Amino acid sequence: MRLLWLIFIVQLFVLFPATVSAQEKKIYVSRDANGVLVFSDSPTPGSEEVSFKVKPNLMEATEVRFPERKAPTPETYNVEILQPEHQGTVRDNTGSVYISGRITPRFQRGFRVRLLLNGMPHGDPKSSTAFVLRDIERGEHTLQLQLLDQSGKLIATSQITTFYLHRASLIRPK
Repeated sequence: MRLLWLIFIVQLFVLFPATVSAQEKKIYVSRDANGVLVFSDSPTPGSEEVSFKVKPNLMEATEVRFPERKAPTPETYNVEILQPEHQGTVRDNTGSVYISGRITPRFQRGFRVRLLLNGMPHGDPKSSTAFVLRDIERGEHTLQLQLLDQSGKLIATSQITTFYLHRASLIRPK
């Protein structure tokens, strides 16, 4: 504790006289016979007192303006169903339908693709555009692919594709 007080008192003695002397001392400037500036702490005939209240070498602060950055344009994705073809017929007695799609440009990691069958989500979103449907009833069906970002926000959708599934009838097997 004594050491801290001692350091504090020493600092006061060191700093206090420097601030008092800087406030009391005056600087004078004059020109000698050759026209060279002469600085002195004592006034001479024809000398002027230098004021340190105004700092002539410093410029006033100006507002800094950076060029405006345009927000990056979000990529527009194109989603399409390649198979089955629109208005196409699928013949499979087990009711299996293989769906493939394409997204351009290639979508980012974390994006997901959701399949809508007859307007309703079918299964969980996947990281690919290949889907397999099993045990689908015969008849007319619609498909649509949706591209979702990491937070589940809809980015792009495909056109609705209509296909017809043909299965052998249980009434007339042949």
